[in-house]
Amino acid sequence: MSATSLPNDSIARRNMWVLVAAQAVLGAQMPVIFTIGGLAGSQLAGNPCWATLPISLTVIGSMLWAQPLSAVMQRWGRRVGFVLGALAGAAGAAVAAYGLYIGSFAVFSAASLLTGGYMSAQGFYRFAAADAASEAFRPKAISGVMAGGLASAIFGPQLVKLTSQAMVVPFLGSYLTVIALNLAGLFLFGALKSTRPAVRGTWAAAGRTRRELLRDPAIIVAMVCATVSYALMNLVMTSSPLAVVGCGFETSDAANIVSAHVLAMYAPSFVTGHIIARLGVEKVIALGLLILAGSGAVAMSGMNLENFYIALILLGIGWNFGFIGATSMLAGHHTAAERGTMQGLNDFVVFGGVSMASFASGGLMNCSGGSVQAGWSAVNMAMLPFLVLAGGALIWFALRPKETR
Repeated sequence: MSATSLPNDSIARRNMWVLVAAQAVLGAQMPVIFTIGGLAGSQLAGNPCWATLPISLTVIGSMLWAQPLSAVMQRWGRRVGFVLGALAGAAGAAVAAYGLYIGSFAVFSAASLLTGGYMSAQGFYRFAAADAASEAFRPKAISGVMAGGLASAIFGPQLVKLTSQAMVVPFLGSYLTVIALNLAGLFLFGALKSTRPAVRGTWAAAGRTRRELLRDPAIIVAMVCATVSYALMNLVMTSSPLAVVGCGFETSDAANIVSAHVLAMYAPSFVTGHIIARLGVEKVIALGLLILAGSGAVAMSGMNLENFYIALILLGIGWNFGFIGATSMLAGHHTAAERGTMQGLNDFVVFGGVSMASFASGGLMNCSGGSVQAGWSAVNMAMLPFLVLAGGALIWFALRPKETR
């Protein structure tokens, strides 16, 4: 246990609530961006195959920011990294608003690389919750922070409805609102307590190298399952507004479906930590992968609103179990001295996978088979080989002798 951890996890609980608030306030920008990013891109791009490029670049930005932000947090603390992330989010929204105003797809897309700085910082909220937590409280702290996304799931899509057509230039009002969210959220991080632990011993102080970390079976399986869970969620969610509107439904329907999806992503977090404590992390990850497979099956069974709602809700629940489970597994298999290296490497890999999924999403949706139905089916069929990969890795890990895990 770290020097700043207390048996009653008081610091961990305080930080968890600060991060819950940050997830609720600043996190509202992500449903806004993922709902309108593809629609705004379709409006600006000459080729519909590039409609989701801005979302893809947001994820690439998150991947590129991950290791530098992790290094900053390891040296100067979580608070500095989170403030930098919020400032990047505000700057990205400002540049995107300018791109919309002048009608430039290039400027609008470039803004996404800055927005990725916020997305990357938000990804570290879950690790920050675990920093000062005891082993027993760690999965509950992680899932508690993720539960803060419930408020953003409700708030974000409602902002889309209120702001997307509020100005002469469509979606401009939404990006101006995102600037305000980031600036307002800056004040929350002042309440975050430092959790940089004291480490003992030569090995602990030095930590393992990247190569040594990647020889740990638990770390490899956690990274594979986290990457697959997040990438497949992004693959389907990125295309869903295009599929909904392409089927003749309204932008408000797309916003409602994204809202239901994001609610499903975070609502289970109230119990995910308890389920992990009861069933074990491997079983929870496996359940998440099975639910993701069910989402794809429902999506391909019809193009009605009910299918979109059910598929996206299952997608959110599957992501929750798979991603929180993988995060809990990873957090339990590296030392405090290895935190900056391991967490930055993990998020670099995770968001690298999400970037590829996001790129593939637009191409599969808009350039496969010549119809909305064919594109949507292609997106969901693409989930299968990666679910097999993650499931195989999990089975391999479960069959290993306990002393070699």
